[in-house]
Amino acid sequence: MLDLLITGARVRTMDPALPETDAIGVWRGRVLGVGDAVRGLPAATRVDLGGAWVVPAFIDAHTHLAWAGLAMGTPSVAACPDRATLFAVVAGAAAQRPAGEWVDVVGYDQRRIGSHVTAAELDAVADGRRVHLIHDSGHACVVTSTVLDLLPGVPHRDGLLVESGAAAVRELRQPYSLPELVDALERASGQCLSEGVTACAEAGVGGGLIKHSPIEAAAYLEAERQGRLGVRVGLMVAADLLRASAAHPSDATPRAMDLGLRTGFGGERLSLGALKVFTDGGMMARTAALTVPYADGSGSGELYADPEHLHAVIRDAHMAGWQLAVHAIGDRAVDVALDGFEKARAAAARPWLRHRVEHAGLVRPDQLARFADLGVAAVVQPAFLWSFGDDYARIMGEERAGWLYRGRSFLEAGVRLVGSSDRPVTVGAPLVAMRFMVDRRSSSGAVVGPAEGITPEQALRAYTVDAAWACGWEDTLGSITPGKHADFTVLADDPLETFDTTVVSTVVSGEIVSGQHW
Repeated sequence: MLDLLITGARVRTMDPALPETDAIGVWRGRVLGVGDAVRGLPAATRVDLGGAWVVPAFIDAHTHLAWAGLAMGTPSVAACPDRATLFAVVAGAAAQRPAGEWVDVVGYDQRRIGSHVTAAELDAVADGRRVHLIHDSGHACVVTSTVLDLLPGVPHRDGLLVESGAAAVRELRQPYSLPELVDALERASGQCLSEGVTACAEAGVGGGLIKHSPIEAAAYLEAERQGRLGVRVGLMVAADLLRASAAHPSDATPRAMDLGLRTGFGGERLSLGALKVFTDGGMMARTAALTVPYADGSGSGELYADPEHLHAVIRDAHMAGWQLAVHAIGDRAVDVALDGFEKARAAAARPWLRHRVEHAGLVRPDQLARFADLGVAAVVQPAFLWSFGDDYARIMGEERAGWLYRGRSFLEAGVRLVGSSDRPVTVGAPLVAMRFMVDRRSSSGAVVGPAEGITPEQALRAYTVDAAWACGWEDTLGSITPGKHADFTVLADDPLETFDTTVVSTVVSGEIVSGQHW
């Protein structure tokens, strides 16, 4: 007997063997069959969806759950239209904390108020607290003098710290406690589920700009143990955690985590994913590394480290059996990433590792063929341009604006195009991102790179089939196929007709976990 039989649905399975059907049978959390194979079977629960649309649950292949969850419970200046309002929020947050304590404030983006605030301005409203004003990009922050005093010799510009400086502040501020992180994970995963997302690649734990505790992975284990981690998670591990290994020379593992754990370790709810390697910063902070300077005169960005060092990390991790997720936003950084993959492949092919470039924010035409030749997936965040497209197009100039967060060019070059959010840097809802992938319209209505628009089906693939492949989950997720997890998203409308629709319900293993219940 089936545990659940869904009928009266309009199902887009994303499975070429049966692209559309009206019935799904679920047994022990898996899809037992679809259509005629199950329609007449007995079931403990029978549900007629009355013509609602069902698609495979969305997969966010690059997100930050802990960061997003912490931000949801932290004072924010995101809605502040001017400096006076921003300083009022900071003052209010500081007043809630004991003297000498840290005060985290999120949602900072200097573009909303015209220029960066300074340490002196924060000092005037902080009343002696250690204010940590966190930039939305995650690559910068502004702090008070009380924090700068703890960082002698660390470069800053009137309290603004970027990249390694921001990481130094984060190192001072931490660690967050495991209970704090578990609460954050519960909040963030609940938000994901409300948007139809049931599986995520957590884009970095344990090091640098993305660390919240030296034992951060324990928070995910604890959240899962308590039943509070609502989504399936693959943990990307920061490359900082690899260290020289004394493994046998024949094991080809010059660097490793303790015990040699790597991509693939874990279970169906929580596992180790790719190794996260940073090559540059971000466009919001003007630190993404470019071959030609930003059109607004803000420089050419910066690389995270010397290219030879980055290539060595990529090669060693490749040899040790890690899938690599290399953060590269600017085209110069993309060159560094592709060069590193090329050198790694020359040492040993290993195509099963499915290496990825995270963001691929600015990709020159000549780089497209290299992606394809190396078999590297492009994991993009379309909502960046929905949120920030007007600004990004301006700082790139007319020609380069068409190279931003490409869609069609990747597909035509034979490159796997994978959708993701980078939550909480911008909105996390896949439906918003998919709509942008098709019409290329920013939130203001401006069109950015219209030639890069793709079809609705291709956009849906980017958040289902291809996202599952990029995370190594294609045998269990990404399509409504017999044998796979019964993870579905129920929508009010056909996503191939419109992405301006709503998520009615989100289903994990055949159980509704968000939205309307049957």
